[in-house]
Amino acid sequence: MRIVPEALIAGLVSAEDAFAAVEAVFAAMARGEAYNFDVVREALGEGRQYGFKSGLDRVGGQLGVKAGGYFPGNAARGIINHQSTVFLFDPETGRPTAMVGGGLLTALRTAAASAISIDRLARRDARVLGMVGAGHQAGFQLRAAARVRAFERVIGWNRNPERLDRLGAIAAELGLPFEAVPLERMVEAEVIVTITSSPVTSLLDRHVGPGTHLACMGTDTRGKQEVEPALLGRAAVFADEIAQAVSIGEAQHAVALGLLDATAITPLGDVITGRHPGRKTAEEVTLFDGTGVGLQDLAVAAMAVRRAVERGQGAVVEI
Repeated sequence: MRIVPEALIAGLVSAEDAFAAVEAVFAAMARGEAYNFDVVREALGEGRQYGFKSGLDRVGGQLGVKAGGYFPGNAARGIINHQSTVFLFDPETGRPTAMVGGGLLTALRTAAASAISIDRLARRDARVLGMVGAGHQAGFQLRAAARVRAFERVIGWNRNPERLDRLGAIAAELGLPFEAVPLERMVEAEVIVTITSSPVTSLLDRHVGPGTHLACMGTDTRGKQEVEPALLGRAAVFADEIAQAVSIGEAQHAVALGLLDATAITPLGDVITGRHPGRKTAEEVTLFDGTGVGLQDLAVAAMAVRRAVERGQGAVVEI
């Protein structure tokens, strides 16, 4: 088994690599070549979440699991709140083949999924990006979104406004003006990314204008919620996986209230493979419910392992 520690990941997998790997996963899922197993997700109290995401990609030959979660007290300890590790196995024998640090990989694959939804569903003339949330993953989201659309400015909101300074600095690096705004002004954005760990609604229906694309990336557990359910009631809703969306994603609330039928949700992979046209009109509101699937983690972890093997990096141990 090869151990690829967190410290090596940045030199092994780029944002562009993650985009390609995650897009391929969406397409494989749509073709029925890969599938995710049921998610195990548990609340540990005091905001802590822990769980397992796993799956099998028959064509890619990937079998594995990501273990980890969200630990909000970590910031005070000097480490990131999201902690995870990916374990890969030989799908033929079940023997473990790799253990891979999952922190950066999680951020990269989450941002890649969001960017793919923007690339496939947002209007081509979108020029204003709205960011709701300013935690660790928000910077990755901002950079990834800027790669797929020629934004001219960025507006941002966070429950603790002082944390927006880091997003502003990243926007400046990208040559984009940045402004901290109240949620009411998110209506100015043509693309909105929500990336919070909120248990209550932040973004309301009235904060979103016609023709907007939303990438809702923070809700991945029962009870979490970033946007008002009415938004999903009027939007064309897409998801990384429908089963996860209705059980642990934003869709869980809209479905429970009868505002959205699960059969109306489209897998993003159907857009990638051409089975669904994606956005139908310039005025349509599109929404991607990104819960994060295990296959995404396996794909980026496998890429890290391949590069590590090629370069002779990481430690090899017998189990």
